[in-house]
Amino acid sequence: MISSVRGEILTIGLDHVVIEVGGVGFAVQATPATLATLRRGEQAMLHTALVVREDSLTLFGFADADARELFGLLQTVSGIGPRLALATLAVLDPDKLRSALVEGNITVLTQVPGIGRKGAERLTLELRDKVTALAGPTDGSPAVVAPGALRGEVVEALAGLGFPAKQAEQAVDKVLGEGEGHTTSSVLRAALATLGRKR
Repeated sequence: MISSVRGEILTIGLDHVVIEVGGVGFAVQATPATLATLRRGEQAMLHTALVVREDSLTLFGFADADARELFGLLQTVSGIGPRLALATLAVLDPDKLRSALVEGNITVLTQVPGIGRKGAERLTLELRDKVTALAGPTDGSPAVVAPGALRGEVVEALAGLGFPAKQAEQAVDKVLGEGEGHTTSSVLRAALATLGRKR
């Protein structure tokens, strides 16, 4: 399985990016939030999942490992294929999706095109416990994802983009110190903005 790709961004489309890895251009399907973090001509690293079909090999890319894990988990539910799983993550960021599944929030889940009430009920029924286990311990916090886990994911993503670990940690800590209600993608974007000003 191809679990990640790192290289220069050649082109960015509406639903995919082409990354050159060792002289080969890999087309990687991704959400708008992930594509928004990428810049043509820059180096980037994406966590990926390879979906094999009889007539195709498709790479799906994510800014962090958390989104990739949820992408795989969604597909364990009957009726949810890779396209619908990606669409779900395009509409709901990982933190919001996990909260909706844990709380059984059908209204939030049916915001995703292609997921009706029955599909949303099936998702919550089958994934509630799995998602809670995936999130791990939250040291007593009611938040579904521990801040420490979020911090680690964003620092890892920034390191994958070529930033020194210490700089990445400082930027993420600065963002996390500026209020609450952070998501992985919002922290990543804010940290990238902070690091961009330092350069």
